Amino acid sequence: MTARTFPTGTILGYPRIGRRRELKRAVEAYWSGAIDDAEFEARTAELRAATRERLAALGLGRDDSSIPESFSTYDQVLDAALAVGAVPERFARLRDADGRVDPAGSFTIARGEGEDAPLEMTKWFDSNYHYLVPEIGPDTAFAAFPERLVALVAEAQAAGFRTRPVLVGPVTLLALAKPADGSPAGFRPLDRLADLVPVYAALLAALADAGADWVQLDEPALVSESLPDAPERLLEAAGEAYDALGAHDDRPALFVAAPYGPIGDALAVLAATPVDAIGIDLVRGAVPALLDPATEEALAAKTLVAGVIDGHNVWRGDLAAAFEHADALRSLSGSVAVATSTSLLHVPHDVADEPDLDPRLATWLAFADQKVAQVATLARGLTSGREAVASELDAAAAALADRAGAPGVRRLDVRRRTAELGDADFSRAGTADRLRAQADLDLPALPTTTIGSFPQTADLRRARALLGKGELSAAEYEAAMREEIERVIRLQERLGLDVLVHGEPERNDMVQYFAELLDGFAVTRNGWVQSYGSRCTRPSILWGDVARPEPMTVGWSTYAQSLTDRPVKGMLTGPVTILAWSFVRDDQPLGDTARQVALALRDEVADLEEAGIRIVQVDEPALRELLPLRLSDQPAYLEWSVGSFRLATGSARPATQVHTHLCYSEFGVVIDAIRDLDADVTSIEAARSRMEVVDDIAANGFDHGVGPGVYDIHSPRVPGEAELRALIERAASVIPADRLWINPDCGLKTRGYDETVASLEHLVAATRSVRAQLAAAAVVPALVD
Repeated sequence: MTARTFPTGTILGYPRIGRRRELKRAVEAYWSGAIDDAEFEARTAELRAATRERLAALGLGRDDSSIPESFSTYDQVLDAALAVGAVPERFARLRDADGRVDPAGSFTIARGEGEDAPLEMTKWFDSNYHYLVPEIGPDTAFAAFPERLVALVAEAQAAGFRTRPVLVGPVTLLALAKPADGSPAGFRPLDRLADLVPVYAALLAALADAGADWVQLDEPALVSESLPDAPERLLEAAGEAYDALGAHDDRPALFVAAPYGPIGDALAVLAATPVDAIGIDLVRGAVPALLDPATEEALAAKTLVAGVIDGHNVWRGDLAAAFEHADALRSLSGSVAVATSTSLLHVPHDVADEPDLDPRLATWLAFADQKVAQVATLARGLTSGREAVASELDAAAAALADRAGAPGVRRLDVRRRTAELGDADFSRAGTADRLRAQADLDLPALPTTTIGSFPQTADLRRARALLGKGELSAAEYEAAMREEIERVIRLQERLGLDVLVHGEPERNDMVQYFAELLDGFAVTRNGWVQSYGSRCTRPSILWGDVARPEPMTVGWSTYAQSLTDRPVKGMLTGPVTILAWSFVRDDQPLGDTARQVALALRDEVADLEEAGIRIVQVDEPALRELLPLRLSDQPAYLEWSVGSFRLATGSARPATQVHTHLCYSEFGVVIDAIRDLDADVTSIEAARSRMEVVDDIAANGFDHGVGPGVYDIHSPRVPGEAELRALIERAASVIPADRLWINPDCGLKTRGYDETVASLEHLVAATRSVRAQLAAAAVVPALVD
């Protein structure tokens, strides 16, 4: 292989949804049949072309491989699995005669079809992005399918670009996979590394033949200590994989990126292999202080790619410090490049596209386009010297200083209140006392409920848009929302649900709704980021100290409760999730910010109680998401995250039943922390994993109420009554009936009403059937006696 020079500045990836969510619209139009394959490909090709042109305009080169080819129509992990032929047996019918899966088939694997459940979904390391979990067993037949990757290289070349294909690396792909059904006990997908590496070699050879000079292989698993495979095994696997891949002459140059955490021992492992460039996340960590002579010698011959621009958050940051960190790597290698710490998948497109942001706040921010420009600036500095970019570094420093002294960033009243907190503020009455006080809720065995939201119809979205444009008055908007709330209450009564919700029609997003009502937050108009598939969110920006000017949910909840005799849950988003799904200030510890948010929610809980609401749900779906990847960092995180939830709910009376919800989290990993939340009822995703969570409950015990989800709301499938009954029976075999709740996996906001109603009808019918079984089993022994 001929040596090639790595670009001086690059990014690890770019937002793929489009500045106006063009990908979302194309994908959903394709799903609905409104456009065909040719039109879908034309729209996505247009989006890719616009991305390349934009990145070139911002300072990345057209012909030096600095532009990553990181586009995906749904998920990069699914793309990698399909590229190596890892298709679950239940979807084998989707392969063509040559074994390939077309775009329609890939969407079926992602979303499910008929009785065939989709791939499980979970969080991508410590981000709010959800990836699809590959299923790999001892007999999974790997084969190289490079056509999609090669087509993107050719598409770029035809437009005058030499881009860098991006692919999830083999170690991370296997580490993130789960054993396929029927795998023997003790099997781990990583056991198949020796079979997978030749397939990756074939993919790389095909890309080299297509003209790719560099290929980026993302290996974030190498910085994690929270995966099922031990860190030592992952590092060993990386050495094996990249020794083998690097030995091939018919390959492009290899850039292995290790984002989302300190590179640690992975640096020495990668340095010892023939890879050509190594990406280091210098936002989350640093180069190990002590390197052995062999590693130092090896690094001197490689390109070190300094991830000094934060790809995970939106602050403009200290550009001078970033330059110094990158420049310091010259002591290890004569070839140093500047990059983002992670893909820019996690941030919106462009600050300049936000006309509603306060102009002063905007100067503190850097979205994807601004970060690309920062990379270009620092690359110029590395090439031409610091003086060549001194003005840009000084401007960033001035913005940082302005932010530190701006009104609202620090509020004495907020800080005084947090300073006065004591141990009693973080605890409630004992479980036994609460059970006695809550007995008059008079709930049946296996109570049924939903997680909170009901479908957001076109009429609701239209009303919200008209309100924003001033074409609908506040009174007219409130009347429309009340009409929808009554419709949702009546529907739940007809369905036979036991604990109701108001449906959240007034909420555009479970975090943004609160951000718009709390001091210290700002919201965007076009700041969309991808959560999964076609699902996009607009994270709010938490820039200052947090306080609650007035009640936020009491009016809606009390109106809903006035319509029915059944209990209606008050619905709040928890402090950890508000932080996780916002772009949070980086100028103080997260725990300090979490306590400020918790105090605002604590006041809301008190007001809901005063208004007569007996059940309050404080959702924490992101509790597992923010768990640090390094084991040594986890205890401190769990202390402040659990503490912030307990602070938010600590004032609740014994008679108030507190619920929480976690979605797409490995329950067993944080079961002690979930227990320490001390919620009366915890609901959690379980349907896609086919109720695997109950094994964790059985192994660890859980003495609070728990609702393992039985209906996967992330798929359009309507589960049948028999399927739901089987899941409920599975849960009831482990969880005592007096602690088991029946609910969907998550909120119903993204679903349509037809599928929602049908699914909930089946859920209630299945629950009643299992109740009858349990009642019969309880009566028969009494008759025998």
